[in-house]
Amino acid sequence: MFSALHFQQDWQHYAATISQLTLPILLFCAGFSAQFNRSRLALICLLWTLLFISQSYALPWSIWVKNSTSWLLLCGAITLFLMSLMQDRALFSRHLLTRLAMLGFIGLSTHFWLSSQETINSWLTNNKHTNLLAPYVTYHVPLFLIGSLLFWRSLTHKCLTRATLFSSFLLWLALQLNWLALPLDVVIVIVAFVYLLTVSIDSYFLAYRDDLTGLPTRRALNQLSLSLGRKYTVAMLDIDHFKKFNDTYGHDIGDQVLKLVASKLVKVKSGGKVFRYGGEEFTVVFPSKTSDVALDALEQLREDIANYDMVIRQQNRQSKKSRQSKPPSDRKVVNVTVSIGIASRQAKQKFEEVVKNADVALYRAKKKGRNNVSD
Repeated sequence: MFSALHFQQDWQHYAATISQLTLPILLFCAGFSAQFNRSRLALICLLWTLLFISQSYALPWSIWVKNSTSWLLLCGAITLFLMSLMQDRALFSRHLLTRLAMLGFIGLSTHFWLSSQETINSWLTNNKHTNLLAPYVTYHVPLFLIGSLLFWRSLTHKCLTRATLFSSFLLWLALQLNWLALPLDVVIVIVAFVYLLTVSIDSYFLAYRDDLTGLPTRRALNQLSLSLGRKYTVAMLDIDHFKKFNDTYGHDIGDQVLKLVASKLVKVKSGGKVFRYGGEEFTVVFPSKTSDVALDALEQLREDIANYDMVIRQQNRQSKKSRQSKPPSDRKVVNVTVSIGIASRQAKQKFEEVVKNADVALYRAKKKGRNNVSD
């Protein structure tokens, strides 16, 4: 009995603390999201703030809006759906007025929908052909459709922010239908921390992932160097004649070459970790591996890249019928080769020294005629 009473007192204390911190946490989350140009999450945080204030402080919404709670929840659901379709922009930009106008339109449309709900239900009920539809033509139907579309978009686009918005919509819908036993402030605090985690993960990938190839960047390589042991091998890889290739076929084709090489590099064996070092240079790190083990994996990698036929198509696209009747004359098949230098860590060597030795080995590979591996 004493322990149960003690737990209840502790929970009441924690609940009071959470309730006091909910508003500051939401505002901090909105500012944090806006700082990283996650305007959608920032605006949704402000929407959660409006919901929290309306529920906690009993604002007199009924003066302006009939069925104020239903109106606010339905507005929030529609807003979550539309926000998931938009792109993130800077919060304070010319797009802000557009989004505020959108919110105003949503509010007016929702108000009209709820105001005419009784009329619509009465008409459906009195009509013998539509009376069976009357129980289903409520604001739950658009909510369900919105949820289905959000779920579909989050799956097809594989976007973390959209998935977060979809989970927010589910919570919003659960609150509206009284499916959650948790207090509103607890739910909002959980949502705010999910938003903060989403922004942090997105920012991490922006800082540590290369947009073009999807490989970890040089910053991620430096982070990995802090966790390497005493035995490892580093390989520096460079695309042969890349500047000449770029000048001949254009930067768009050059970007395709970088993507091609990156797609081959990620298949390297023996536990190699691939990074884009800069430009046309890549780095492969083999933790706890000697140069002999890395050499076999890199030789296989070099052969796979050299034997891959890359088709360069003409810039002026033709119709399918035209391509079948007359194949494009400027279609060309080219091969890309790489030069690789490897170096293993010696006693008391720092990571930068091993990278430098691998870079020296790379120049030796180029002097040998390129398209080879040198240690």
